[in-house]
Amino acid sequence: MILPTPTLDTARLILRPFDDADADSLFALQSNAEVLRYWDSPPWSSPSQASDFLDMCRKMAEEGTGVRLVITGKADGSFLGWCTFNSWNPAFRSASLGYCLVKEAWGSGYAAESARAVLQWAFDTLDLNRVQAETDTRNIASARVLEKLGFLCEGELREDCIVSGEVSDSWIYGLLRRDWIG
Repeated sequence: MILPTPTLDTARLILRPFDDADADSLFALQSNAEVLRYWDSPPWSSPSQASDFLDMCRKMAEEGTGVRLVITGKADGSFLGWCTFNSWNPAFRSASLGYCLVKEAWGSGYAAESARAVLQWAFDTLDLNRVQAETDTRNIASARVLEKLGFLCEGELREDCIVSGEVSDSWIYGLLRRDWIG
């Protein structure tokens, strides 16, 4: 089942499907070690990784397992990052949420604004009951974003990631349909 990738409009943002023209901005984001400090994989080292990522975005939509959207500024069309709704399981009515923003967009509320739009689309469009998200326990800003959206911390995965030799823990957050405040 193909999951149509939406274009979403918020007060300050447009979230749209990725296209090949996004590859350079995507590579700049994903190769930035500071942006990926708490990520579960190392920064990209080759521009070909952007092409692979774009292929995965298309495949995810074609297989019906999720959508990944570019976050752009409404006023100027600037690339601000991306937000993903993935691991969609219609039988369990569950999925996962993730986001990654350029450093210049940190602290602006864009992560919460874009994630809220994706969640609203998912709750309105799909028979969704639960959304899960994970964040490194050192990434307090990301934890705050999830809590603003109504997610509850449900537990901690100890030493679940080892990236470039560094061991880290993750918090697991969950949001149920009945708790969604939109």
